[in-house]
Amino acid sequence: MAHVVVVGAGIVGLATAARLAADGHRVTVLDKERRVATHQTGRNSGVIHSGLYYAPGSLKATMAVAGSRSMVDFATRHLVDVRVTGKLVVASTDDEVDGLHRLAERGAANGVAARLVTSSQARELEPHVACVEALRVEPTGIVDYVGVCRALADEVRAAGGEVLLGAGLVAAQEDTSGVRVRAAHGDGSGRLDLQADGLVSCAGLQADRVARACEVDPSARIVPFRGEYFTLAPRAAALVQGLVYPVPDPRFPFLGVHLTRGVDGGVHAGPNAVLALAREGYTWRDVVPGDLADALSWPGTWRMAVHNVVPGAREVLRSLSRKAFAASVARIVPGIREDDLLPAPAGVRAQAVERDGTLADDFVIQRTARQVHVLNAPSPAATAALEIARHIAAELAL
Repeated sequence: MAHVVVVGAGIVGLATAARLAADGHRVTVLDKERRVATHQTGRNSGVIHSGLYYAPGSLKATMAVAGSRSMVDFATRHLVDVRVTGKLVVASTDDEVDGLHRLAERGAANGVAARLVTSSQARELEPHVACVEALRVEPTGIVDYVGVCRALADEVRAAGGEVLLGAGLVAAQEDTSGVRVRAAHGDGSGRLDLQADGLVSCAGLQADRVARACEVDPSARIVPFRGEYFTLAPRAAALVQGLVYPVPDPRFPFLGVHLTRGVDGGVHAGPNAVLALAREGYTWRDVVPGDLADALSWPGTWRMAVHNVVPGAREVLRSLSRKAFAASVARIVPGIREDDLLPAPAGVRAQAVERDGTLADDFVIQRTARQVHVLNAPSPAATAALEIARHIAAELAL
């Protein structure tokens, strides 16, 4: 039985810890926050993705398709709120139809159950939607991801492992005998020294920094993108039955502003995607000079900006103008107005950016003899968390 330290108590870290514990390993989870799922996992829209959007054969595609089933099964077994609702991807204008059809072809290549529907058929599913054609995607669902994380943490503890919250990794050194890990309690109560056989980092927004602290040179830099949400007022929420998405802009790795009826019954609109001024910067007022300098000193950030001037400017406009945000939502459901948008908590996506400005499109996992570092795990990582965990457990191979 090996001792493995897992850094990060988001859904990928906890799923990995639970998988390793189920395989018979002794597991210690470290997280600097005082509760699980504090950042990306606890601030997303709760969607279980089908695998529709991703390049056939990619880790994203294969793991999302499998994850859309395993996540529903896990949540059901652990009495976590989950529903398979399906969703509509709508082409609002004729010039979006070709993109919708390409999406349907990609979904078919990935084995996703989806079908093209006419505008009248779309309105049978979503009476207030505006479109010329739509794609009905069956396996999409919604789930309480924070509840999933709590259930995963319980599994780790039940198997004899530890979930140490408020204990952040400081450094780690690997040698032929194992990995020496040094952590610190956030309340100043002291340091924690662990001798492990292996280490897995699922540190999200801090993934590249954790890699460097473990004497691993990360292959990409994390650049944070804030996604801002609104909740629809009751009048407008009544116009949305389930999940409604636009045809995504192929130049940008984000899905566009969409509408999601969550497990709590409320409807969220969002997110947009703007450069965050801190790794954990959930408003424009959250500025951490070191985080900002880290992003702006990376050549890939500037190259990415040059290649995405138009979509980037559109995202900033939506962030600064509720009217512009409402106009984006009204393209797919015209009855929604500016005064229907009520502020909701934002999230920050940890996006790995290559030196040439390429936004890493697939999961990026880097390993040494005794370490595995998840350097890029954006959406659909929550959906695919149990599948990513199986992959990591095999990669660690202790």
